[in-house]
Amino acid sequence: MSIKRVLILGAAGRDFHNFNVIYRSDPEHLVVGFTAAQIPNIAFRVYPAELAGPLYPKGIPIFPESDLERLIGELDVDLCVLSYSDLSNQEAMEIASRVLSCGADFELFGKRTMLRSRKPVVAVCAVRTGAGKSQTTRYVVDVLKSSRLNPVVIRHPMPYRDFRAVQRFSAPGDLDSLSIEEREEYEPHVMRGTPVYSGVDLERVIREAEDEADIIVWDGGNNDIPFVRPDLWITVADAMRPGHELAYYPGSVNFRCADIIVINKVNTAPENAAASIESNAAKLNPRAVVFRAASAIRIENPDLIKGRRVLVIEDGPTLTHGGMPSGAGRIAAETCGASEIVDPRPFALGSIREALERYSHIRDALPALGYYPEQMKELEESINRCDCDTVVIATPVDLRRVININKPSTYVRYDLLDPEQMLADAIRKHLNHMAVSA
Repeated sequence: MSIKRVLILGAAGRDFHNFNVIYRSDPEHLVVGFTAAQIPNIAFRVYPAELAGPLYPKGIPIFPESDLERLIGELDVDLCVLSYSDLSNQEAMEIASRVLSCGADFELFGKRTMLRSRKPVVAVCAVRTGAGKSQTTRYVVDVLKSSRLNPVVIRHPMPYRDFRAVQRFSAPGDLDSLSIEEREEYEPHVMRGTPVYSGVDLERVIREAEDEADIIVWDGGNNDIPFVRPDLWITVADAMRPGHELAYYPGSVNFRCADIIVINKVNTAPENAAASIESNAAKLNPRAVVFRAASAIRIENPDLIKGRRVLVIEDGPTLTHGGMPSGAGRIAAETCGASEIVDPRPFALGSIREALERYSHIRDALPALGYYPEQMKELEESINRCDCDTVVIATPVDLRRVININKPSTYVRYDLLDPEQMLADAIRKHLNHMAVSA
C-alpha cells in the first residue's frame, strides 16, 4: 500500500482540527508536519504525541510556512492541505501555486470536517476578521437566554501557549494565565455568565459542552467556517469592507452558506456599502435572510479624550491579518474631539515595532498584540513610552486587567444594535424549527 505523505498548512487552529478529524487514525496517510503562519511562536514546536495518537508516537513537528518549498522536497510531500483562514483569494491561490510548482497536490476541506452535536448548534461566523462577529455572538447568546435556554459557547481553538485537549472557562480567575488574544475571546462571555469551552480536540470539547448546554453557540475564529455542523448559520459581513464577501477565503464560504447574513457597521460605513453587500447576497445566497445592524460604541470617560493627544489601541488580529487600518478606538477619538491621534511607531518596541513595520496599512493605531508573555511586556512598554495624554483602549478585553498603563486611560466597548429586534425575531423563528428545549 502506497502511503501519501501530507503537510498541513495552518495557523494553530484549523490545522490541528483537520488532522484530528481526517488523518489521526488514517494509516493510508502520514502527516509529516504542520506549517505555521499568522501567529507568532507556533513554529518549531511539536504537536504532542498524546494528542496526535498512536500512529505518531513522537508527535508532529511544526515548521515556518516560509520554508514551504524546501519542506515539500526534503519531506517528500505528496499533498499539502491549506488549513487556515482570512486569506484573500489571490493569497490562497498563490499558496496553491507554490505547492503545485513543487510537484505536490493541493487540497481544501469543508463540511467533511464539521463534527455533529447531539444538541442544536448556532454558528456565528464572519466574512473577515474584525467584522463584528464577537459582538454578534454576545447578542445571539442574549437572545437565547431571553428564550429561557442555557447556551454554552464553543470557541475556535487558540493553542498559543500550550496544547490542551479541552478547556473550560466560567470565572474570571480561569483567565489569569491566558494570552491577550485568548482573553479577548473568552472574557466577554465569562463576564456575562456564559461558560466557554475550547481546546484542540473538538470531539471531546463538544461532548463535554453538551453535558451542560441546552444549545451550543459556535464562536468562530477569523473568517473560518464552523468546526461543528450548525442548525443555524449566521454570517457577519462588514459594511466598511464591501466586496470582501466575494474576495476572501473562507469568508466567502460563510457568506454563501449562511441562513442569516448580518451586515454590520452600517452606521459608520459609506452610504451604498450595505446595498452592495445585499446585492451580492441576492446573487450568491438568495435563500439567506439579510439584516442591517449598527456597531455602537460606548466610551467609559469621554472627557479624557476631548481636546487631548491620544494613543489608540485596537484589537490586534483585526488590524494585522484582518487588514483594517483602524477600528472603534479611532471612531471614539474622532467622535469625542481628540486634538491628535498619536502615531505609535516611534515608541514601539520589539515584536510590536516589527508588526507595525510588517502591516504598514495600520493608521495611527497600536495593535494589542500579546500572544506570549514577552510580547505582552513589549506591548506594555510601548504604551508607557508613548508621548500622549490619554490611552484609548478599544479591545474586547480591558487591557488594564493584564498590563500596567502609566497614564490616564479610558475603555471603549462596542455592541451590536438591533433596535427593531428583527434579528432577534429571526433567531427565535429558527429556534422554533430546531429540536431545542430548556
